[in-house]
Amino acid sequence: MPRNTNRRRLWQRALDHYGYVTTEDARQVGVPPVELRKIAKRGGMAHVGHGVYRFDDVPRTPEDPYMEAVLQVGPGAFLTQDAVLALHHLALVAPKRMRVGANRRVRTKVPNYVEVVRQDVDAGEITTYEGIPATTIARALIDSRGLVMNERLIEAAEEALERGLLLQRDFKRVMEKLDVTS
Repeated sequence: MPRNTNRRRLWQRALDHYGYVTTEDARQVGVPPVELRKIAKRGGMAHVGHGVYRFDDVPRTPEDPYMEAVLQVGPGAFLTQDAVLALHHLALVAPKRMRVGANRRVRTKVPNYVEVVRQDVDAGEITTYEGIPATTIARALIDSRGLVMNERLIEAAEEALERGLLLQRDFKRVMEKLDVTS
């Protein structure tokens, strides 16, 4: 039976987070955060940002950049606006900068591809998609006004409803906010 080493505990945690672990993850599994730097220095894990590491042997997925962006911003961060739409392949968006919301001031230096959006969002409007914290589709559609053409948002709302990503009541609320009259 394999030993339950610090590296193994961290790796098991990383499997649920696209290969990423944070210093907070380390604390939660009983590994001193300083061990992350030691493991990274020995190889097999890369330091990708302040308190964020990624195991090299966990296969990459198209969702990795979304998870990494959220982790780069820190605890309580979530995808917002057109980044949520891009995650779901809605509205034909491919933002150059991934918008990540935070309900607090973020002082951590983030990569250029991440744009931190200071946002007070009710807990009921935050969810997770494939383990990635994000605003709901309804909130993302409404918050994307001015960033994405209205016609694309309407089409995205219709597609989200069809795909089961949006409830009928939320669809109606989104259409009202987009000024679509029946």
